[in-house]
Amino acid sequence: MYQTDPPLSPKETLPTMYDLKSEDPQEPGLPDEFHIYQPQLLRETFRPPTYPQERVFVASDLNLYYDSHHTLWYKRPDWFAVVGNSRLYEGKDLRLSYVIWQEGVNPFVVVELLSPGTEKEDLGQTLRDAEQPPTKWQIYEQILRVPYYIVFDRYTDTLKPFILQADRYTELNLESPRIWMPTLELGLGLWQGSYQGIERLWLRWYDGDGNWMLTPEETEAQRVIQERQRAENAEDKVKRLAAKLRELGLNPDEF
Repeated sequence: MYQTDPPLSPKETLPTMYDLKSEDPQEPGLPDEFHIYQPQLLRETFRPPTYPQERVFVASDLNLYYDSHHTLWYKRPDWFAVVGNSRLYEGKDLRLSYVIWQEGVNPFVVVELLSPGTEKEDLGQTLRDAEQPPTKWQIYEQILRVPYYIVFDRYTDTLKPFILQADRYTELNLESPRIWMPTLELGLGLWQGSYQGIERLWLRWYDGDGNWMLTPEETEAQRVIQERQRAENAEDKVKRLAAKLRELGLNPDEF
C-alpha cells in the first residue's frame, strides 16, 4: 500500500474483527462448567455506577487482539471488562473479537481462573520463547497495561489480585478477600453462596456500602417480595381501619 499524506491510522489500514478469526475448533482448553458459570456471575453483577451501561463492555473467552505489529496474535481472557467504550462495536454490532487497534480502549480489569494447564502462565511464572508471542502476564502488564489483574484458584479458593504500579504488577496483601476499585466505585470479592444451584465460593462484585451486587434473578425475586410486603401492609391497614370503624359502631362493609 502506498503512503498517504497524512498517513492513515492503524484503524483504517489494519484488520478489523471481521477479518480476524474469532474461534478455532482445534484449540484446546474448552471451558468447563465453572469457567461458564463464574464469568456469567461476574457479568451479571458488574454495573459500575461511574459509567452508563451502554459504555461498558464485558466478555469471557473472547479473542483479544493486542498487537498491531502482529495482527494474528491474541489471548482469550476468562473474563475482562472495558469501561468508557461502546457496549457494541462502533455502536451497532455485537463483537466477534476485541481488537485493540480498532477499539482504542484497553481492558480495565482482567480475571483469569486458574486451571492446572495454565497456572504458571497466569501467575507470570513462565518465560517467553523468543520465537513465540508474549505470555498473558506480559500482555496484561506491559502491552495493555491493564490496571487490575485478578487470579482466582477455585481448587484452593485462593484470590490473588495484582494492581499496576510503576509499570509492574504488585500483588495486594488482603486482610479480607475483597478488592476495591475506586475508579469503578465497585469492588470484587469472594462470596459464599448459591449460584445456578451450586453452593461454593464465587467471585462477585459489591457496591460502595459493601453489599453484593444483585443478579437479574435476585433483583426480580426482591421485587416480588417487596410487592408482597406492600400488599400485606395494605391489607393490614384495611383490617385496622375496619376494626376502628366497628369500635365506633359503624359497619365497614357499608363503605
